[in-house]
Amino acid sequence: MIPAPTVGISYPATLLCLVFIFLVPCAAAGLALISTGLGRSRSAAHSMMSSMCVLAVAALAYFVCGFAWQGFAGGPAHVALVGGKEWSWIAFGEFFLRHQALDGSPASLAALLGIFSVGLAALIPLGSGADRWRLGACCASTAVLAGWTYPLFAHWVWGGGWLAELGTNYGLGRGFVDTGGAGTIQAVGGLTALSIAWILGARHGKYTHEGLPTAIPGHNGVLVMLGCMLALIGWLGLNSAGAILYNGAEPGQTVQVAINTILSAAVAALTAAVITHARFGKPDASLTANGWIGGLAASSGACAFVSPAMAAMIGLLAGALVTFSVEWFELHMSVDDPGGSISAHAMGGLWGVLSVGLFARIPAMGDAGMHESGDTGQWLAQLVGIATLIGFVLPMTYGLNWLLDRMYTQRVAAEGERQGMDLYELGAGAYPDFIVHNDEFTER
Repeated sequence: MIPAPTVGISYPATLLCLVFIFLVPCAAAGLALISTGLGRSRSAAHSMMSSMCVLAVAALAYFVCGFAWQGFAGGPAHVALVGGKEWSWIAFGEFFLRHQALDGSPASLAALLGIFSVGLAALIPLGSGADRWRLGACCASTAVLAGWTYPLFAHWVWGGGWLAELGTNYGLGRGFVDTGGAGTIQAVGGLTALSIAWILGARHGKYTHEGLPTAIPGHNGVLVMLGCMLALIGWLGLNSAGAILYNGAEPGQTVQVAINTILSAAVAALTAAVITHARFGKPDASLTANGWIGGLAASSGACAFVSPAMAAMIGLLAGALVTFSVEWFELHMSVDDPGGSISAHAMGGLWGVLSVGLFARIPAMGDAGMHESGDTGQWLAQLVGIATLIGFVLPMTYGLNWLLDRMYTQRVAAEGERQGMDLYELGAGAYPDFIVHNDEFTER
């Protein structure tokens, strides 16, 4: 039996939080299937193999040093004195989870949730690097993400770091709030996906000599839609566990979290379907799937603090944002993102972070006890978090992956892309009994 935690969370909440955490791997399975389905058929086995390896490497790196640098609120941390105020910038726990009681305490639950969360963040770049990202390179990039980039930002948000302290130090609402990881998981993973897409460059045949994008359809829409369903289950666990662990939600409040998560995803998907039908004459399945994931990513920010109507509004704007973002990155930025990871996760996650400041009503402790904090201070705290993600995390993750590329080339050789990642790197295809068509019609 799990002993009752000593601080911060009741025994029933601990059990429920564990149940929710065990649902999170469904989101990982969903993202893996979506990346695979939206890629080429001759790279399908490589995509699933990469997903499994990325999850393994992420868990190992997080175990070795990631949680030691993320920490948990109230734990030991390196603190800088700025303007007479203490700012926590990184934890200094022990590596390999040494002396960390794994007994159902809040810190141990954070470590368990972190192992799954960092895996989700690491899976996101696989979508943007599909069909051309070497297996060894994506594992090396994952080690950096899980061992440094993610834990650093997660400490600032969930480990009692300086973003979380904006409320205490400067009176900005309750500080940066991110219930289920809209910024910490989705935006960090999505911005890393943008870095990878920039470093790898576009797939051969994606752009004509005039610079116009050519459609390279995903090979299996069934996998994509199945992935969306699994992702919903995982997100219900992710958002609910985050609400209990990081926002002090009572078990009964997770009903609101679940309803808001479902509504955000549903409205986002329908919005994407309506927009694509209006523009192209028929709804686009891949963009609808991206809208669904974008709605889930956006829900993770404020799901514990908004009404169902506001959750639907967040989803509506997320679906529209993701749909137009995919076209903008592809057409105007010449960014080849087969899985739509940048739009669904980075743009959806950033919108989810901002929505906390715009729509959330967050209980905060004040001189008169509990009150509702929906003032300008909260959205300023959220803007500081967004500025940190774009102005610090993006350049850092790009720079680290650029250095990796100099030491170990991340993009597969042209022959490997033409032959297919399955045969070139794994020696066998995902569909050996079927003819895998080539992409000569896309070559210019």
